Amino acid sequence: MVVGARVAVNGADMSGGLHGEIVEILGREISAGVHPPGSVLRGEDLEQRFGISRTVVREVVRTLASIRLVVGRQRVGIVVRPREEWNTFDPALIRWSLETDRANQVKTLVELRTAVEPVAAGAAAQRARAEDVTELIRIGERMNELAEAGDLEGFLEADVAFHSLVLRASGNEMFAQLHEVVREVLRWRTEQGLMPAHPEPLAVGLHGEIARCIEEGRYGRAETAMRELVAEALHGTLRFLESTEEK
Repeated sequence: MVVGARVAVNGADMSGGLHGEIVEILGREISAGVHPPGSVLRGEDLEQRFGISRTVVREVVRTLASIRLVVGRQRVGIVVRPREEWNTFDPALIRWSLETDRANQVKTLVELRTAVEPVAAGAAAQRARAEDVTELIRIGERMNELAEAGDLEGFLEADVAFHSLVLRASGNEMFAQLHEVVREVLRWRTEQGLMPAHPEPLAVGLHGEIARCIEEGRYGRAETAMRELVAEALHGTLRFLESTEEK
């Protein structure tokens, strides 16, 4: 069991504790198909397997049910839901899927980013508030400094902040809700070593260009630049996946 496991469910970060550890284990197992849809997990079996109380089992089930991975049924047990019913936008489920079904999950997330982020950038160029524009410009400049310094951790934080702000600045509440999805994708890229010691100048420059286009209201170019940025990330990810499949 992984001690001090970190679980973020429905946007809430629940760090550490036995409850979090078991959610991590079962979440990964369900995502990987160890417990396929329709299979039944019995509370007594979980109590025995993990050496936990009925109360902890209920807390674990409640958390997994909030992601719609399972549903409790009287006189049956804890039933794994069909995949199409899962809350696929939940950060924890995204992370588990990247670990257990990497190629398919990456493809799905890249398609989502390609469909949403360019449109969000174009919308932000038309709707962003002055304070959001100022912050985007600041983050873009900061990313350039962090890239030159080779500070990948700082660059990741700034990258997440930039893309999250573009989604919020679009004025579309549904786009804004996707910021956690983008965050998990960007974190995964860094954790997998997909980022070079010094981020690509093209990608860094595109962030700055997107910020300036939003500032100047050039929505067409803002959308195009974001599309180029997402495509650049896609190509790097595909190269990585191809190289790992060959090994």
